[in-house]
Amino acid sequence: MKYKTILGLETHIELKTEQKMFCGCSANYFGKLPNTNICPVCLGLPGALPVPNAQAIAWTILIAKALNCKINLESYFERKHYFYPDLPKGYQISQYLKPFGYNGYLKIGGKRINIERVHLEEDTGKLVHGQGAHSFESAVDFNRSSVPLVEIVTRPDLEGSNDAVAYLKALQLLVKYLGVSNADMEKGSMRCEPNISLVEKTAWNKNHQLPNYKIEVKNINSFKFVKKAIDFEEKRQALLLDEGKTPKQETRRYLESTGKTEAMRSKENAHDYRYFPEPDIPPFAFTQEYLVQIEKQLEQTELPKERIIRLKEECKLTSEAAQVLTENKELGDKFLELLSSTLEFSPIDIANLLINKKVALNQATEQIMAEIRKLLTKTEIKKGQLEDAVSNVLRAQPKAVADYHLGKGNSLQFLLGQVLRVVGRQVEVGKVIAELKTQLNRS
Repeated sequence: MKYKTILGLETHIELKTEQKMFCGCSANYFGKLPNTNICPVCLGLPGALPVPNAQAIAWTILIAKALNCKINLESYFERKHYFYPDLPKGYQISQYLKPFGYNGYLKIGGKRINIERVHLEEDTGKLVHGQGAHSFESAVDFNRSSVPLVEIVTRPDLEGSNDAVAYLKALQLLVKYLGVSNADMEKGSMRCEPNISLVEKTAWNKNHQLPNYKIEVKNINSFKFVKKAIDFEEKRQALLLDEGKTPKQETRRYLESTGKTEAMRSKENAHDYRYFPEPDIPPFAFTQEYLVQIEKQLEQTELPKERIIRLKEECKLTSEAAQVLTENKELGDKFLELLSSTLEFSPIDIANLLINKKVALNQATEQIMAEIRKLLTKTEIKKGQLEDAVSNVLRAQPKAVADYHLGKGNSLQFLLGQVLRVVGRQVEVGKVIAELKTQLNRS
C-alpha cells in the first residue's frame, strides 16, 4: 500500500458508580424501562443544578494515573454545545482545556501509544428507532443521561486496525482490573470512535506532516466492527486519493449490515462546540495528599502485567495458560480463589480444568471444588489389569503401533487415549504411558 494510515482513537468508558455524574439517580440503567431512571437534572430542566460525583472524579484520576498521565492540579468542567435529540440541555457537561489527565501512554507489546488526554463528562440519552410499520418513528430514553463517562483520547500513533484492536483490548482489561468499569462493549459501557486519514508514504517520510482532513467513525461497540470499519475506510480513502480527491472531513457511522461506513454529518472542530467553563460547578484544586491516596490505591491494585508474572512465577503456569487467565479476568479471579482454598492439587491441574471448561463455574466454590476433586483424584489400578489393557489395545491397533515405530509422535497419544477409554481417565497417566512404552519397545 502506498499510503500510511494516520489513526487515533477516542474511547468512551462508563464508570460503574452507584449514582450518576451530576445527580442522585442510579447509574445502573441497563435493562430498565425507558425513562424510569431520571430526575430534573438528568432531563436538564430549568433550575436543576448539577452536583459532581466525587467517586467518578477519583476513578477518572485513577485511570489517568494507570495510563501514566500527568494530572492537572487545577481543573474544571465546561459546557460543550451541540444539538441532538438525546441531549436535553442542548449542551454536554464535559472537559476541554483542563482535563483531569494528559500526556500519558499505554504500551502494547513493544509499542508505545501516547495518550493525549483523559477527561470526564456525562453520557447522553439514547435514541430508540422504530422498525417495520413504525420505522419512521424515533423515541428518546433518558435513563443513560448523565451516567459518568470517561473519554480517553490517543495521539495518532496507531498504524492500522490490528493496532487499534490490540490497544482497545489492553485498555478494556486495564479498567476491569482497576475495578472502575465493566467495559462491556455489547452493553455499550465501552464505545470507540476511530479517527482515520491517509497520507502518501513518500510525503510522510519527507516531512511527517499530518493530512489536512480527518474522518471520524462514531460509537462502535465491538472489536470486530472496529477492525472492519478501519479496514473499509482505508480502502475508501485510498480510492479517493488515487483519483486526486481529498476525502471530505466528516463524521460517519459503521453499518453492520453492509460492513461499510456512511456519512452522518460534517465533522466539527473544537470551536464549533463553543466551550466555556460550566458556571454551575466551581473549579477543582487537588491537593498532593489527595493524589497520594489515589497513587496508593493504584499501587495496591494488581494490574494485568503483574498478574501474568504472578501466575507464571508463583503458580508455575505456562505462558499460554497465564495469558488466558489474565485476559479473562473473571476466570483468573476464580482460579486464584480456588487455589487459596486447597493444597490438594497443583495449580497447573486446576488451571487446565478451568481453561478447558471441564467444570461449571456458575455454582458455589464448594461445589466447584467437589467437581475438581472428582476429576483430579487418581484411582489405583493393579499392575496386571494395566498390562492386560495395554496389551489388548496394541493388538487392536496395529496401524498405530506401526506408526509409533515409524516415529510418528501422535500415535502414542492416540494409543494412550484408547487405553484410558478402557481403564478410566482417573488412572495416573504417567503409569499408563510407561506401560505403553514398555510393551511397544518389546513389539
